Amino acid sequence: MASNDRHHPASNRPAQVNASNSGSSSLVDVLETVLDKGVVIAGDIKLNIAEVELLTIKIRLLVASVDKAEEMGIDWWRHDPHYSSQAMEVVQENKALHERIRQLEEANGTQQEEETEESNK
Repeated sequence: MASNDRHHPASNRPAQVNASNSGSSSLVDVLETVLDKGVVIAGDIKLNIAEVELLTIKIRLLVASVDKAEEMGIDWWRHDPHYSSQAMEVVQENKALHERIRQLEEANGTQQEEETEESNK
């Protein structure tokens, strides 16, 4: 055997050295860990001209699996009408309820005015 042959430490057989396989498996491992644990990336961008702050942009990025996000209490995609058809139904129901409340308050206001007028007589 040549002196530069590589062997698997747990056996006496040659280790398979394939850069593309080891790179993709380590990438898969990193991605699995990131999605399982979650990663937060935070940063601020400030625009100053002549020592005067004109604009500040705060960037917060969370990378996690859907399960991990829900475990942390993050589920905005379930309620955002742009991402969920059920959320659009909730928005429409909410509008209808607001309209119904407005109608009831108007009717109640009219009734209260009539009662006030009768009690003043």
